[in-house]
Amino acid sequence: MQLTVNGETHDATGCAPSQTLLRFLRTRAGLCGTKEGCASGDCGACTVLLARQGEVPRSVNSCITLLGSVAGERVITVEGLAGSDGPGRHPVQAAMVDCHGSQCGFCTPGFVMSLAGLYAEGGRGDDAIRGAIAGNLCRCTGYRPILEAGRRMYGYPPAPVVPESGAPAGEVNHGEALPAGYYRPRDEAALQAALREHPDAWLVAGGTDAVLEITQQYAAPDPVVDITAVAELCAVDDANDALRIGAAVPYSMLERLFETESPPLVAMLERLGSRQIRNRGTLGGNLAGGSPIADMPPVLLAWDATVEIAGADGRRRDVAVDGFHRGYRETVLEAGEYVAAVRIPRASLTRPHRIFKLSKRFEDDISTVLLALSLDLAGDRVGEVRVAFGGMAATPVRASAVEGVLTAGTLDDRTIERACTAAAEAFTPIDDVRASAAYRRAMAAALLRRALRELREGRDLGIDAVEPLHA
Repeated sequence: MQLTVNGETHDATGCAPSQTLLRFLRTRAGLCGTKEGCASGDCGACTVLLARQGEVPRSVNSCITLLGSVAGERVITVEGLAGSDGPGRHPVQAAMVDCHGSQCGFCTPGFVMSLAGLYAEGGRGDDAIRGAIAGNLCRCTGYRPILEAGRRMYGYPPAPVVPESGAPAGEVNHGEALPAGYYRPRDEAALQAALREHPDAWLVAGGTDAVLEITQQYAAPDPVVDITAVAELCAVDDANDALRIGAAVPYSMLERLFETESPPLVAMLERLGSRQIRNRGTLGGNLAGGSPIADMPPVLLAWDATVEIAGADGRRRDVAVDGFHRGYRETVLEAGEYVAAVRIPRASLTRPHRIFKLSKRFEDDISTVLLALSLDLAGDRVGEVRVAFGGMAATPVRASAVEGVLTAGTLDDRTIERACTAAAEAFTPIDDVRASAAYRRAMAAALLRRALRELREGRDLGIDAVEPLHA
């Protein structure tokens, strides 16, 4: 395998299918500016840029990016950011120096690469800067000078962002040049053929959760089947009756897709990991992992979505999201099956809804409790209602007791308090390092109260509407 990094070709022959991009950069390419901090995609020290031909570069965590998954991409590290013909420093690097944004320097390359991704997009303003570096941690300098560097980076002479290589367009890190045992099919027919040939293969999409088995538990899966290049799984079909989203569609695309369809979902997605995570993580992976604190399943439950499941034998079946999870980390997926797509009824998207995530850290953190609520509302009279929670049970689950209180009722204060009481009493969550069971029950009620009050009043009430359950 030949890998193009910073416009130069590196030999990746002999790399294992479980090799991460970070490990290759540091040990084989000798590019040690990219650091290993947490090995889980939380600290951002390993941030690099990836760019497909003709597309804007995007930031990713190289510590949880498999080497084979960058086939067809240009890889840019901090060493090659300015380009061989540039002025010697990228505007972000110059701004970081002038604003004294580095002290020990360990985290600095990651911050620089995250801001370089924002620079490539043309993003401006404090919100955009904070969003770009939400997945980067600094422990000694403080964020004020780094934010200032983000504000001032456009005032420097521009520099090329994606170093060009001598290879013709479309031949950089091409998909056929992969580590032995790493399969990256281009369509579903090839995917199913790979699964028939390798029924025990490790199936991976963006890898933002799955690759932690490699970096944290030292797993060495072989062979690996990567679905992120499967054309059908990367497609979005906006039909009249439903929105069909391929399983390999990343969260960054969902943010753009739902910008007008669902501002509540976009607001939640801004807190689903970091920009680096959302550029890699996929809807299908979030479902197939079966986690009780995955952020998307409660939303899909509230929207009455359907999961399209396909198998190595070509057979397909539809399963309601309501019946997709069997237990803790267990789903209905059988051997040789994979999530192909998710269908969301168009009618569900037009109904009033709210999505609230509660976590210990505002950004880039796992949910403590997540609420998704959708209902038909005529005046203050409630029609059909769907209420779903994450973090309250062994699986993402609907709150049928709450739905029973609200259906055919009116959204007066008394009904809302009855629904909140039902939410607090409906679950027996666990105590863990993130929250006590009592706290989760209280917050489930508080988030529900806020959602119902906002829908009744037709406006965003903010966190002032989150208050403890009345005695």
